[in-house]
Amino acid sequence: MANVLIVDDEPDFASGIADYLRLHKHTAVSVNTISSARDALSARFPEVLLLDLMLPDGNGLELFDEFEKKRPRKIVIITGNSGIKSLIGGVAGDGVSYLKKPIEPRTLLSLIDAEADIPFDETHNESAHFGTLVGESEVMQELYQKIRQVAETDSTVFIQGESGTGKELVADAIHRLSKRSGKYVPVNCGGLTRDLVSSQLFGHEKGSFTGANKQHQGFFERADDGTLFLDEITEMPLEMQAHLLRVLETGKVLRVGAETEIPVSARLIAATNREPIEAVREGNLREDLYFRLGVFPIVLPPLRDRIGDIELLAQHFLSEFNKKNNTNHTISTDAIQSMMKHSWPGNVRELMHMVNRACIEADDGVIQPPAH
Repeated sequence: MANVLIVDDEPDFASGIADYLRLHKHTAVSVNTISSARDALSARFPEVLLLDLMLPDGNGLELFDEFEKKRPRKIVIITGNSGIKSLIGGVAGDGVSYLKKPIEPRTLLSLIDAEADIPFDETHNESAHFGTLVGESEVMQELYQKIRQVAETDSTVFIQGESGTGKELVADAIHRLSKRSGKYVPVNCGGLTRDLVSSQLFGHEKGSFTGANKQHQGFFERADDGTLFLDEITEMPLEMQAHLLRVLETGKVLRVGAETEIPVSARLIAATNREPIEAVREGNLREDLYFRLGVFPIVLPPLRDRIGDIELLAQHFLSEFNKKNNTNHTISTDAIQSMMKHSWPGNVRELMHMVNRACIEADDGVIQPPAH
């Protein structure tokens, strides 16, 4: 988990963000002035800094004087001005992200979680881990190689795999290895509001429809210079798929109610748990979009095809549970053998939930096979 310092002149906003991050197991401290931020930096240096620029006792950029010898792994400038990136980019330096108010909690959490995850160190536990992905089987080694191959390109990626196989983890791994300066923006297409999907994806201008009280950036603009991950792409309405195809071809978005297109440099990764050709045949995925997305397909293996990784995954989830709950649970050999025989229709997600549930139910701290 990450140690986060929030510096913002709105106490309610800063403390609210801190409370939200603590609920998700991060350590968070909020302050409202430059002087108190300096004190906080001296007390405990953060891994992630969320920084407002307009503070009561000066400009937030003054804190960069503190980073000559040591710098947070991630600095996020919080701003209400969409043009601030071009104004201060050279002053802030590389590795700085920008979030425009109002901040969406999920977007913020995704950004911070990416910093808190296991670093991409191929010597870590030999070949068992690749960022947040866990597995040392041959099919996983092939997956890691595909991620390395595509990460530093600008190619669109189409991830296919059953539910629970880790499609979002793969998308996140591609983004992190890409070294793109923008943020990673995950979007579940099944959760988009049909009446507002155009605004959600491409943004809108103030007054463009009833309730549009201010200008709004869509997901594409928020992922500028970064990565937009569209999960369950086959759940997107067909008419929106046509607009998505145009954005991919032109590199520009048109906000609802606007007359001028805006250039964006968001790398697109899409995913589905369905067979794409079947989705095309059933009318849930445009054929032209399928071919445009399929420049570099990645097919994730179900857990039943990598049985050799089950014990490694179970021990990984057990370690995570013990760390979060200050426990010392173990897994019996019989329980591991039982896991190896299960078909795992819910894949890695099902295994994770089963380990967590078994830890809660283990009275003596030892996970045993389920009673039949």
